[in-house]
Amino acid sequence: MKESLKPGLEHELRFVVTASKTVPALYPESPDFQAMPAVFATGYLVGFLEWACLLVAKPHLDPGEQTVGTRVAVSHEAATPPGLVVTARAKLVGVDGRKLRFEVEADDGVDLIARGTHERAVIVRATFDTRLAAKASGQGV
Repeated sequence: MKESLKPGLEHELRFVVTASKTVPALYPESPDFQAMPAVFATGYLVGFLEWACLLVAKPHLDPGEQTVGTRVAVSHEAATPPGLVVTARAKLVGVDGRKLRFEVEADDGVDLIARGTHERAVIVRATFDTRLAAKASGQGV
């Protein structure tokens, strides 16, 4: 991690909600999800907020480093139909070793649709992949 990775960094990200990001698309295998309204799914909203956070950190990482999500505490406060532009705002508010803490919020141009916090951990991708391969093979770490 570079020394420039410090609290106060911010990023804003915009995205047009499509039908592929609505509740019925979240788990097409689930008849219960298929019966739900076609609005921006909470699962995709969380991913959108994570995306904004990883873009805050990315320019401040060393080669071979990435971030992974470790904690999400976010409200989903209003429904958003396809076609609206959602805007996510992420602000880095804490750095504790490799742990990053963000304040996040999103709106759809009409309503505030989400707010909360998100935590990410800085990883060395090669080390992460080695541990993941060991886990997948049943060898553990």
